[in-house]
Formats: sequence, structure tokens, C-alpha cells
Amino acid sequence: MHCNLPCHIVSFLIAHSFGRRILYPGSVYLLQRAMRPMLQQGQARLIEECEGQRNKLVACDGNEIDTMFVDRRREEGLHGQTLVICCEGNAGFYEVGCMNTPLEGGYSVLGWNHPGFAGSTGVPFPQNEANAMDVVIQFAVHKLGFQLSDIVVYAWSIGGFTASWAVMSYPEIQALVLDASFDDLLPLALKVMPDSWRPLVTHTVRQYMNLNSAEQLCKYQGPVLLIRRTKDEIITTTGPEDIMSNRGNNLLLKLLQFRYPKVMTDDGVRAVRAWLAASNPVEEAAVYSSYEVDDDWCVSVLQSYKTERDVFFPWSVGEDMTLEGRRQLALFLVRNNFIFHCPPPSTT
Repeated sequence: MHCNLPCHIVSFLIAHSFGRRILYPGSVYLLQRAMRPMLQQGQARLIEECEGQRNKLVACDGNEIDTMFVDRRREEGLHGQTLVICCEGNAGFYEVGCMNTPLEGGYSVLGWNHPGFAGSTGVPFPQNEANAMDVVIQFAVHKLGFQLSDIVVYAWSIGGFTASWAVMSYPEIQALVLDASFDDLLPLALKVMPDSWRPLVTHTVRQYMNLNSAEQLCKYQGPVLLIRRTKDEIITTTGPEDIMSNRGNNLLLKLLQFRYPKVMTDDGVRAVRAWLAASNPVEEAAVYSSYEVDDDWCVSVLQSYKTERDVFFPWSVGEDMTLEGRRQLALFLVRNNFIFHCPPPSTT
């Protein structure tokens, strides 16, 4: 889009004033002040009950990143040797955020706050976010002693941007889990602004807030699990009841179309969309069975392809396959990379 000097100036002002605060409400002082007792209580619980270790890390841009580490390596169980790094949502803090999920599973966990959130300094623009993620990973490897292959990144909502940046930049990371995340910020920004603002919003997002999670995700070769929340009001472009407008669908489709382009042809995509449109587990199972998916056959096809070629994505599997075979494989792949029909987490 062509943008003249006044447009550039207005975009800059929008991004650095209300735009950033709308995108990351957790950086707003009034919200932090209202949540302070809850954050203090959550931090105390992590330190006292979970023996958490709080550290301030200095990113390459000078921002101080507040972190909390819970070490489970000396405890019994298999999961403690794996470190889960948590990336919070746009109003989330490690004190009351998604650290609890891997903690309950017995994993070692490292949480951190976005720049400008609670104990972290700075402002959460994309490059500052990436810098924060970078210093957190460096800390995990060089100070805490974890190998990249022992690290799983788990992200909630907008945390998918830093999480996808992490696995793109550190491809040896073991796996990635994205919960209620989206593919691209622009469609979500356009839905809340007047149509007449479309050129300005497009320029502002692309220039200053380009959260291109799908693009980054497609540069990662490791295991990915996506979780879509039903009735999600934040990452749908029409309304929470319209499941197909959930941008988590687009994130999944872009990933599968990159990794398995010969499977995700027009017919494969149609089959996947029918599965994604299911509004409950019964409908989901009905779609899956209507295509007569043979799970054992799908596993053998993928395993033999990987054994014979052992190549990086994108794969050419499905190139010489029948239409029915491609549809089966497409549905098998989506079901094994995607969890949905989960209710949004309750707020406490």
C-alpha cells in the first residue's frame, strides 16, 4: 500500500499511543494497579509453594524481563527434565497465567512477563518481544542448564508470536504448543476498526505491529500442537459463534499447506474445512467417519515416506495418491495437529 508522509506520521502516532495499549492491555498502568494484589499473591504462591526462583534478565535492548523458574529436575517422574517456557496472552502475567498447566503436569517451568508488564520494563512492540524471548531462551540454556532439545514452548493467544519466533530462531527446540493463537494480526485489527480506516490500519499493523505468527511457524520443522477454543471472542473475525472465523483455523491451514502441499490440495482443504466446521465432538466424528479415514494406513504412509526420504518440510507425500487417499491423509493430519471444542479457561 502506498503511504504518504502524513499517513506515516499518523500510523506512528496510532501505534505508539492507543494502538499498542489496545493490543497489549496488560501494559496499561491502571490495569496493573488493579491487578497488583492478585499478582503479588500469585508470585508469593509460586515462590513459597512451588519453590520458584525469580530472576530479572536484561535483553539486548536494555529492557529488564521479569521471570519465574520452577525446577522439577530432582523430583520423581519423567517430566521434570523437560522445561516448558510459557508465553502469556496480551493481558496475561506469569503470576496468574498459563504456568499452572505445565506445573500440574510435573514439568520444570519458566514463565516471563512481556516488556512493560508488571516487573518487566519497556514496551511490547514486536522487536522488543522477540528480544525478550531471546534472553529467556539464552537464560534457560546457559544459566539453567537445559538443552534446546529438552525445551517445549507453550503459548496462549498473542504469546503465539513470541513462541513461533522462538522455534523459528531456535529450531532444535523439542516442540511447540499454541493455545487460542492466531495466524496474523491484520484481520483481527480490521474487524474492530471502521472500513474507511482500512488502508491506515493495514499500514500501521504491517509497519509497527506485524505479528506474523504463521509465517514464523512455517520455518519450524518440529512437532506442533494447536488448540482452538470454542466461542472465542478475541480471535474470531465475525463472532464467537462462527467457528470458521476463528483465526486458529487459518494458522492450522497455513501450517499444513506448507508442510504437506500435495495433500492439502483443494479437495484436501475442503475436507479439513468440513472437519473444522463441526460444532461438537459428535459432528467431528461424523465428518471423520464419512471420509472413511484409515488411521493405520495414514500412519504407515507417513512413516514410510519419512524413513525413505527423511527430508525437511515441505514433503511431497500425496503426490501420486488417489483423491480419497489425499482426503483421508488431510483429515488424519489435522486431527493429530489440532485439539478443539475446548471451552475458554475460566477466569479466577
